[in-house]
Amino acid sequence: MTATPLSRTPSAPWLVLLLATLVAALPGVSRAAEPVAGIDYVEIADGKRLGPADGKIEVVEVFGYWCHHCADFEPMMERWKQQQGKDVRVSFLPLPRNPDDMLAVAYFAADSIHALARTHAATFKGIHDSRELPANPTLDELTAFYAGLGVDKNRFRAAASAPATLARIEPARDFALAMGVEGTPTLIVNGRYRVLGRTLEDNLRIASALVERERAAGR
Repeated sequence: MTATPLSRTPSAPWLVLLLATLVAALPGVSRAAEPVAGIDYVEIADGKRLGPADGKIEVVEVFGYWCHHCADFEPMMERWKQQQGKDVRVSFLPLPRNPDDMLAVAYFAADSIHALARTHAATFKGIHDSRELPANPTLDELTAFYAGLGVDKNRFRAAASAPATLARIEPARDFALAMGVEGTPTLIVNGRYRVLGRTLEDNLRIASALVERERAAGR
């Protein structure tokens, strides 16, 4: 016996209305975009912001240049950042694998000489796409790679060994530990929520909803 094919004709208006009413009554359907604690995010007890309390909603991405998921996430996160209002500050924080993690040092050094626009996305591509950089590069390898991007060798090398740059490594690790970061990329919203997205896109959906929640609460 062959199965009866599904009808493609329009449903009767009363049936459409009935189905819409039943669907709307299902738990969670009418608020599908509203994130759920313990599923979409963790509320962080005694959480802290990374930056100053300046009236802006803070979103921090904890990442690693060695992380291929972070490499995939970078262009998505950059587009999302550009879509945010002036009351949202998006920051990036490298997760140091050890006190001498040169990739974390490289991020902070590039930040200090205002070179991140040249180096940030390019570092991901150099490791994961072109393979011009190893996943655990030396200072010499990073200096040469960044020079190819137009970054002054002497300025970068000096910044990479500056006490102010090296002093940012331990606080970065401490922040990640305090926020309960277990992997990368991880988004932290206003020092209050750790996003638990099941996909990269899900991370941004949840973060957007939590930003709206913080905005509505005036935080």
